[in-house]
Amino acid sequence: MRNFSYLTQGARYAAVPLSLAALAGCSDAQPKRPNILVMMTDDHTAQAMSCYGSLLVETPNLDRLAREGMLFESCYVSNAISGPSRACILTGKYSHVNGFTDNSRTFDGDQQTFPKLLHEAGYQTAMIGKWHLNSAPQGFDFWSILVGQGEYYSPLFIENGAEITCPGYVTDIITDKAIDFLKHRDPAKPFAMLYYHKAPHRNWMPAQRHLGINDDRVFPEPYNLVDDYAGRGTAAREQAMEIGRDMWPEWDLKLMGPEELEQSYALDDSGDANKDDVKRANDWRSSVMQYQAAYNRMTEAEKARWNEAYAPRIAEWRRIRETLSPEELVRWKYQQYMKDYCAVIKGVDENVGRLMAYLEKIGELDNTIIVYTSDQGFFLGEHGWFDKRFMYEECQRTPLLVRYPKAVEAGSRSAALAMNIDLAPTFVDMAGLEVPADMQGRSLRGVLTSGGKTPADWRTGVYYHYYEYPSWHSVKRHYGVRTADYKLIHFYNDVDEWELYDLKKDPHEMQNVYNDPGYTEVRADLHRQLEALQQECGDTDPDEKEYEFFRGAQNL
Repeated sequence: MRNFSYLTQGARYAAVPLSLAALAGCSDAQPKRPNILVMMTDDHTAQAMSCYGSLLVETPNLDRLAREGMLFESCYVSNAISGPSRACILTGKYSHVNGFTDNSRTFDGDQQTFPKLLHEAGYQTAMIGKWHLNSAPQGFDFWSILVGQGEYYSPLFIENGAEITCPGYVTDIITDKAIDFLKHRDPAKPFAMLYYHKAPHRNWMPAQRHLGINDDRVFPEPYNLVDDYAGRGTAAREQAMEIGRDMWPEWDLKLMGPEELEQSYALDDSGDANKDDVKRANDWRSSVMQYQAAYNRMTEAEKARWNEAYAPRIAEWRRIRETLSPEELVRWKYQQYMKDYCAVIKGVDENVGRLMAYLEKIGELDNTIIVYTSDQGFFLGEHGWFDKRFMYEECQRTPLLVRYPKAVEAGSRSAALAMNIDLAPTFVDMAGLEVPADMQGRSLRGVLTSGGKTPADWRTGVYYHYYEYPSWHSVKRHYGVRTADYKLIHFYNDVDEWELYDLKKDPHEMQNVYNDPGYTEVRADLHRQLEALQQECGDTDPDEKEYEFFRGAQNL
């Protein structure tokens, strides 16, 4: 039995009924309060949603949310990595304020969160799926969370403190649990449910029904799939997230046959060999052992279907791997990456549709504020990369869809600069409660109820700060500001470099113009905006003279 003593049952709170503002769309003395359903995926980027114009995958159920609600074109995270983003969403506060700056931290569950506030106001609350905050959920009537990153097959959950393994595929199971919670709730009370998926997190293992669905496809390549990083600085050149070099054939691309998966592997702890050689060998063994562990969670029938589906890919790899040029290797790996990533997205989209269908069946669909988002965006080959972390557009930007027919105009879009820290105050506000003054985000209610218009006093820039270095993928620490037209980034810690991008002329962020004399005034203005945002949010020591990174984070 593993030790999950820190995952004791979440605290409960006495219900304190409060009146709801007219937002609920009822004229009764005691209007029916809206339910709140937060759908969040892990690493689902806007480039893989057809409602955002993607050519990679069709997402009809997510498209329905956009068609019947509002699509935010410019929603950004304040720290593009899993746990910190989740903490920002829960608290409505930046990472340096809520304390969860990197994935090795432990979230302080005693602090104020929007689920606690809703619970205190009489909402039934549930947290189902990927939590990833290294502490027990608080403020929930029911919680069933994956341990760490979770597994795709036969995942282990901690459910109100008890350890259980659930057979099946993780995306389906999370939806089963969500529907079961709805079946057994008190229908006289509104609910607030966090419905958080593992998918499409690395290593992109599709459901059995989706194995091989993309085998005949040739995916369009991003403009800069093959990138030499000219025009960028040290951070872009020294990362460890290149598809060609850093994507593991075994773990990421499933290039191990059943005969290899049945062998035994162990890490080398020898003190005699060259340290670099041992590290390289152990990196390989680690990837093999992780894939082996994930594979062994399947039933024998599932393994047989899996082996059948991946046999052609493995055969092709063995035939061509010694003949590929570096550029050809990137292109081949990219195609396999997209085949798996997009197959996993199909499972997410299907389950979003399944949960919406159940809400419709019980008559709660139109009385539920449905929000779909991701913990951040993700690189799908742009700059030759996978993963996230950088302040570059593909991962700083995150999808955000909101459906609530009583207040949100169908088919509307907004260009307002939104942030993940805005979600907590939005939920509190739309539940008819007073937004706490210490929440740093802003309620999106005014944007949602105006057809997407940007309020006159809205922010003109969003602040970003990434801390987790040295760590997986070697993305250096950095902070910056993104406005409607420009982006200013400062990489620090073991470097001191600034980057500035003209997003209208250079939307792919290929040419740093920080030292271009033609941008002198723009650069000065961006520095002023950056300093003002840092003062406003209290990040007054951005170069972290007192900050110490705790190693050992589970970030794969």
